Parts: sequence; structure tokens; C-alpha cells
Amino acid sequence: MKKNGYRVRTGETIRIVLPAPQPSSLIPEKLDFTVLCEDQDVVVLSKPPGVVVHPSHGHIEGTLVHGLLHHCRNLSGIGGELRPGIVHRLDKDTSGVMIVAKNDMAHQSLIKQFKGRTVEKIYLALLAGIPRTGTGRIAAAIGRHPVDRKKMAVLPTGGRESVTNWEILEYFTHFCLVKLRLETGRTHQIRVHMASIGCPVAGDPVYGKKKKIPDLLFVRQCLHSHSLAFDHPRSGERLSFSAPLWPDMENIVHLLRSHAGGTTG
Repeated sequence: MKKNGYRVRTGETIRIVLPAPQPSSLIPEKLDFTVLCEDQDVVVLSKPPGVVVHPSHGHIEGTLVHGLLHHCRNLSGIGGELRPGIVHRLDKDTSGVMIVAKNDMAHQSLIKQFKGRTVEKIYLALLAGIPRTGTGRIAAAIGRHPVDRKKMAVLPTGGRESVTNWEILEYFTHFCLVKLRLETGRTHQIRVHMASIGCPVAGDPVYGKKKKIPDLLFVRQCLHSHSLAFDHPRSGERLSFSAPLWPDMENIVHLLRSHAGGTTG
């Protein structure tokens, strides 16, 4: 075994030994989520808001991974553990469509598709503010905030390429409902990009506007993963799945309509 940083010399042979998958130490927990489609390779589901996708510091139970371990009894080894194959993530308070791999083959195929940007990701969001145009495209690199390391930010230099397209679906007083198509998938991408043009996701406690809105109660950021389209890992068939707005977000949209009346874009 060589130390990190060892430089391989001409004629040397490299042998890599992969450890056998180990049983997960996580305890399965029953978690309510809507299964949109499931077969031997994938689970497509609608994630509730308020649920963290995988365990992390401060979130050691009650995650989507715990719920998937309860739901799926025959998961293959992925990443060295017998656990669901998380191939992408949604923020804790973002609801909507996700896809999970059930075996190594599906995991590798989906990871490749996400990296190759062939997965189509459509979100719906309620914005606090109205963009100047009905449609638009934001191409602005995102990286770690230079001061607050828990946040992401649009950076003038450095950062990673990030592209978000928006289309206004409905106008309200001081708000609008938009459809967002992502060309990339960066941490907090939609929240950072929309805040950068002065129209943050309504109810966003990190990137949103600090002014209180007495007539509306935002219990979370109003962001929803509406649809995903991908090639099935085994058959290659192009599939698309969607999930309606979560009831809490739907209720806010109805409230906005009843207060001032909405107009479509």
C-alpha cells in the first residue's frame, strides 16, 4: 500500500482492491412518500418538503435514505454500502420528483446521464418579485460564498458553470409563478440565480427577502421539482415523470389568486 501522493513509475503495475459492500448501519424507518414508478432498477418518487435526502451532521435519522431502506428490501451494494443509490438531491424544503437507483448498473447509468446533462429537470417556483422579461436565461458561475461559507453565491471569477432558464406562467401582485429548466445542477442553483436578479424564491430563509409579508405565511421556500425525463438504465427508453405542486405550495398560489387575481404569461 502506497501513501497518498505517491508517483507511479514506469513499468509499475497498479492493483486496486475494492472492499465488499458492507451492511448499512442505518436503521430503516417508515417514511411517507409517493412512488410514481418502480421496477427492478429505479424508484421514481415525489419527496415531501421538510425531508433531508441523506444523513449528515445534525440529520442522523428521518431522512429519505432511511425511508428508502424501509421501502426497498433488495438494494444492491452502491458506494460500498447496502443502501439506496442517491444520484441527485433536493434541498430539505424542496418538494417533488426524484429518481433513485436500486443497483450498481442503474446507479452508474444515471450518474453518467446527470453528468452528461441529458436528464431534463423542470421546476416550479413562486418568486418574490417579477423578472423584467417573461422568459430569460441566467448563465452565472456559482461557488461558495466568500464570507458565509454555509451559503452559495454568484461569483465574478471562479465558481462552476451554472445555467438556469425561466418562464413566467402566472403573474400576481409582487409575486409570480415560474417554470425553470436547469442546464446544470449546482447546489442551491435556482435559489442563488433567482436571488441574483432580485426575484428570490418566496419563503427562502437564506437567499430571500427579509421583509415580512403579513398576508401570507410561507412555511418553506416555494420550490418544487415538477418533472424529470431520463433514459431508462436497462431499456434505454426515454421516460418522463411529473408530480403536482405539494398542497402547501398549491394553497399559497390559490391564496395569491384570490387576493389579487392572477394573469398568465
